[in-house]
Amino acid sequence: AGGAAVSGPAIVRAQALGSAPRVTVVGAGVFGTWTAEQLRRRGARVTLLDAWNPAHSRASSGGESRMTRAGYGKDAIYARMAVASLAEWKALSQRSGLPILNPHGVLFFFQGDNPYLSESLRVHRALGLPTEALSQGAMARRFPMIDFAGVSAGMFEPGFGALMARRAVQTLAREFEAAGGRFEQRKIAAPAEVRDADRIVFACGPWLPKLFPQVIGRRIVATRQEVFTFAPPAGDRRWQPGPMPGWADFNGGDVFYGFPDLEGKGVKFAHDGHGVEVDPDAQDRRFSDAALAEVIAFRDRRFPALRGAPLATAEVCQYENSSNGDFLIDRHPERADVVLVGAGSGHGFKHGPEVGRIAAELVLAGRTPDPRFGLASKGVSQKREVI
Repeated sequence: AGGAAVSGPAIVRAQALGSAPRVTVVGAGVFGTWTAEQLRRRGARVTLLDAWNPAHSRASSGGESRMTRAGYGKDAIYARMAVASLAEWKALSQRSGLPILNPHGVLFFFQGDNPYLSESLRVHRALGLPTEALSQGAMARRFPMIDFAGVSAGMFEPGFGALMARRAVQTLAREFEAAGGRFEQRKIAAPAEVRDADRIVFACGPWLPKLFPQVIGRRIVATRQEVFTFAPPAGDRRWQPGPMPGWADFNGGDVFYGFPDLEGKGVKFAHDGHGVEVDPDAQDRRFSDAALAEVIAFRDRRFPALRGAPLATAEVCQYENSSNGDFLIDRHPERADVVLVGAGSGHGFKHGPEVGRIAAELVLAGRTPDPRFGLASKGVSQKREVI
């Protein structure tokens, strides 16, 4: 695997002149599946490969829920992508037999004067979004399940909310196949094993560095993340979607976030700090007592009505982080027919439709993405800037 392997003859060319290009997408997570669908919409003959199945339990896209929001501080590029992607998620949710988007709104709140808040509001005004700036008192009256002690201000994004992650990817994959795309469950141990395609997209999440150690190496690093849900008090509707929003507490720069009680699974809490580095094939999926204690301490301070709430579920997943949080959407430096897509960096799921569109346009039309998504912009020292 790696640069030496992919520089060899990995493609058997049998395309007739003028026929639709044959594209293989390796990796059926949110980035890969949306890339496959966007390629199919543009007339390509697409095969989607995965060693397991779409949004399987080891994948970064395999969890229960992911946040969709346009709050990105000064990073207007991600706000625009989130808005454009939201339209696709709404349409997919309307077509699905079960909901994919739960538009319960998203609340961000801050301690002290925070430029992330002012910059987000400025970007949202330019985009014409109905985002509300809220005082501490307004938030306390509107969301009484949260203790806003020490909070100075916040913002509420109506129309955004939770995406049911596994269901979303699996629904999209079924639609992709029903519309003529092809899915194949097959393990790829090295890039050269992908044949019978004119162009190849590798969207393998935390497995990208394993497939391309010389090209990517430590430009993408997988970290362990732990997520917990707690059973709310019986009969207390404050924790349902609607009364309770999705939320993120910037907590002096040490972000915690969560969701209301989605589909009866429990109220979700997670710490957004990057955990220890892991191997996606070998990491222990048992939760740690230390992470649970950390979340409970935060929960009891900020959500006092949940003190003593029993643990409902505990899950271990991973982020695949670039050095600063920007995505990777770029050609392989030695192979013009190979495109690399990844580095969701913990915030990427919501952007799946737009990442897929950008990648498809790079594959088929040669359109160069924003330089922030280029391989050359990725360092090997972790310094997270995109939140």
